[in-house]
Amino acid sequence: MLAGAHRIVVKVGSALVADAATGAADRDWLALFAADAAGLITGGVQILVVSSGAVALGRGRLGLGSRALSLPEKQAAAAAGQSVLMRAWEEAFEPHGRPVAQVLMTRNDTEVRRRWLNARATTDTLLALGAVPIVNENDTVVTEEIRYGDNDRLAARVAQMIGADRLVLLSDIDGLYTADPRSDPDARRLDRIQTLTPRIMAMAGGANAGAGVGTGGMATKLAAAKIAQAAGCATIVTLGRRDQPLGALGHGAAATVIEAGTTPAAAYKAWIAGSLSPSGVLTIDEGAARALAQGKSLLAAGVKGVGGRFGKGDAVRIVTEEGAEVGRGLARYDRADAEKIAGLRSDAIEAAIGFTAGPMIHADDLVRD
Repeated sequence: MLAGAHRIVVKVGSALVADAATGAADRDWLALFAADAAGLITGGVQILVVSSGAVALGRGRLGLGSRALSLPEKQAAAAAGQSVLMRAWEEAFEPHGRPVAQVLMTRNDTEVRRRWLNARATTDTLLALGAVPIVNENDTVVTEEIRYGDNDRLAARVAQMIGADRLVLLSDIDGLYTADPRSDPDARRLDRIQTLTPRIMAMAGGANAGAGVGTGGMATKLAAAKIAQAAGCATIVTLGRRDQPLGALGHGAAATVIEAGTTPAAAYKAWIAGSLSPSGVLTIDEGAARALAQGKSLLAAGVKGVGGRFGKGDAVRIVTEEGAEVGRGLARYDRADAEKIAGLRSDAIEAAIGFTAGPMIHADDLVRD
């Protein structure tokens, strides 16, 4: 199920991170998971972990017990527990020589294009350096209006953002069943799903209240899988409460696989081409047009004119000096900076505007006509 994967996002829930009896981090499970993940990383796979657990760990630290918490109390628990969570992850990966990096997000970081580009650039760099990003929702400052609500959806959005080809959701159950197997002995697991039909979505039922720690359930996992599927990422729902859940998948462990509809790259390009309304236009010379046709990035040196009103991350049209549209892409500079660097060589950009964000439009963010 993980064969051929290049980038994997793994969502780890509170029930796996925090020991239910003590409220402390479950360091034994985390150590085994880290050994599991480190083996895959050594084999060339990049892994990003979306980890819950800050609120659960913060409860014990602040003496809040198991009662329902108000929003300010949850935020206080998250603030107190996040450092505990990161220390536990650091200790788990340290024996394998893998640094971990904290990445806290709010919904705006994956919904607002400028922030999305910044977050993607950071996670891309961390993964390229061999680090393991540990992503969590920034519960300390987030409000009900701008929160994801559960880390299953956050994990799907992160998978979409970084172009992951697998999203692994570790659950308290080994996949999606036709009914709740804890109450229906005739329930059967669905091993593979091609299309998330309304009938299949209805099988998920409500959130699992049995664990008593997390906020999600099978319904949120299928909602996350729907996001991932549209982004070209396959989703695997499997049992997390085992020593090495990722390695177990390689040995045929029970799971439900929701197939990807396309590849991450194709889904991303389709989004740029058809889902975004261009805010501006870049006019390019013949040399730049030839470079684009060869699959290269659009450099500032090839830009002859800048039009429209756009910010960093906005979609823009790319046209020749004759007015023919040759592509669309996401600008790495806003209108004001794009005007200042148009026609400049790459090594002259920083002197002109005080920083550099690379090409005017990177090849990964560009669709050619």
